[in-house]
Amino acid sequence: MAGIGLFWILSLVTILPSPPQVVIRAVQLASNGTLFGDVGASLGRVLVGFALGTILAVPVGFLMGWYGVARGLLDPWVQFVRMIPPLAILPLSIVVLGTGEVARVFVIFLASFLACVVATFQGVVSVDRTLINAARVLGAKDGTIFLRVVVPASSPFLFVGMRVGLGSSWATLVASELIAAQQGLGFRMQQAQLYFDLPTIFVSIIAIGVLGLVMDRLLLLAERRVTSWQERR
Repeated sequence: MAGIGLFWILSLVTILPSPPQVVIRAVQLASNGTLFGDVGASLGRVLVGFALGTILAVPVGFLMGWYGVARGLLDPWVQFVRMIPPLAILPLSIVVLGTGEVARVFVIFLASFLACVVATFQGVVSVDRTLINAARVLGAKDGTIFLRVVVPASSPFLFVGMRVGLGSSWATLVASELIAAQQGLGFRMQQAQLYFDLPTIFVSIIAIGVLGLVMDRLLLLAERRVTSWQERR
């Protein structure tokens, strides 16, 4: 068994491209504009889908967490759809919405929406009731309590949901670009797979990782600014 494992490791090492090969391929793709075109196409899809998903998820999550009636009506549907992988909805979205950008953005939107709405809802219901009761004792109305107590207290959950939704958006993007796309990092990987072009695949993987990391750090920076009142370890 050890010999077989060593054989597979050696085979993998011989197949994988070396770092200089990946760098050279990245320079080639960047010099002819292919890499920047793919990055722009993929980044645009992620930004649109992620932004739409977050914009809708925040009010829906707050609504579910603040009003029991809305929670009873919406939570079962949200949990039902959440159990369905967004990739499973991709064939349906293509049939209904076609093979254009709308179908790809929709599945990205769905992935980010589901992650963010659950986190926002959990943040609202996790707010310390002592804070709410104290605000009521001081004469604050429900609207003031919601804006001045609930929203700030649940904002850390919101940002966690956004960061999880961002990762889901990038994961869904790659799969959505494998079908009928003409440009994008996922599309480029599929084309490279057909020709066993491993350096191009690695360039696309690294590009996705770098873009995702930069966007995640920006969200983390925004979270620290918004929740500067929160004690940190």
